[in-house]
Amino acid sequence: MIQGKWLPQGSDLSDALAIRTRVFGRSRDTLDDESWNTVVYQDGIPVATGRLWWREGAFHLGDIGVLPEYRGRRIGDLTLRLLLFKAQSHYAREVRLLCPPALSGFFARLGFREDGEAAPTPVIITLLT
Repeated sequence: MIQGKWLPQGSDLSDALAIRTRVFGRSRDTLDDESWNTVVYQDGIPVATGRLWWREGAFHLGDIGVLPEYRGRRIGDLTLRLLLFKAQSHYAREVRLLCPPALSGFFARLGFREDGEAAPTPVIITLLT
């Protein structure tokens, strides 16, 4: 069974941080104090995470990651959709994220478009609702 769980500010982020550490090689940061995190569980095992925060007139998504052994099962897609649903339930007019250029196609499938020129460094992509 797959289950998504929301972690508002001040929640225990241990599951989200364990995934973030394994996928991105980093853990807690100052952004966690202002973010909503989501964790996706498969059969009770935390397998994916992502976070959402408000800044400078737009919602921002970040640290969307799936454990390597669970990739290819559309869990990343589910995680992204959970984050977008939360933003849209708060009447988001713009949702932004920073991602590696190699992943921009994943986000383009759901309507994101690149802002600026493609480069070997992370790019900002935006979804306008």
